[in-house]
Amino acid sequence: MLTAAMLLSCIRAPWPGDLLLQHCLTVAFLAGWAIIQKRFALSWLATLLIATFLLLHIFGARWLYSNVPYDRWLQACCATDTRQLFGWTRNHYDRLVHLVYGLCFTLPLAELFLRRGRSRRDSWLQAILWIMVSSLIYEWFEWGVSLLLSAEDAEGYNGQQGDMWDAHKDMLLATIGALLSPLLLKLKAVPRCNPQDDSAVRERP
Repeated sequence: MLTAAMLLSCIRAPWPGDLLLQHCLTVAFLAGWAIIQKRFALSWLATLLIATFLLLHIFGARWLYSNVPYDRWLQACCATDTRQLFGWTRNHYDRLVHLVYGLCFTLPLAELFLRRGRSRRDSWLQAILWIMVSSLIYEWFEWGVSLLLSAEDAEGYNGQQGDMWDAHKDMLLATIGALLSPLLLKLKAVPRCNPQDDSAVRERP
């Protein structure tokens, strides 16, 4: 389903070259996720959360995040937009996806740590720390990409929209999402296992 959604997003894409760059990481993640899911068999809720995040990413990548036309849709259906409602002067779809990253990936990571023998509390803590670290690494990656591209292409990929604190805000939102995740979601009973016990790792909750 996710592969189909990604392919559909490429049909008549406004910026096809930039979209392919956006989806390089999408393809890499889908391949890695298939391996992890086969080995560790995450719960249905964790799987649904990851799929939700990826669908939001695929949707945003079609318009390079900065150009998701939600204001145009609001004008069409409600005769208003976010500037009138909230005073926004930039497109905040990327902010939403960073927040959802923390919300959607904390539970799957906590399940993985719990399966490796961590306590419930430590599993949540480790998951939150991983969200923070991975957000930092991703911002480093975006900075590295910007060094290799022209200024216009780098802006299209990074979507800073002139905000010098964009990376800081993105990391903060991912962290907030991670901190909210234990409050909004309940870590289901996942069987713990010995790290060397592959048969137990494959068991579904």
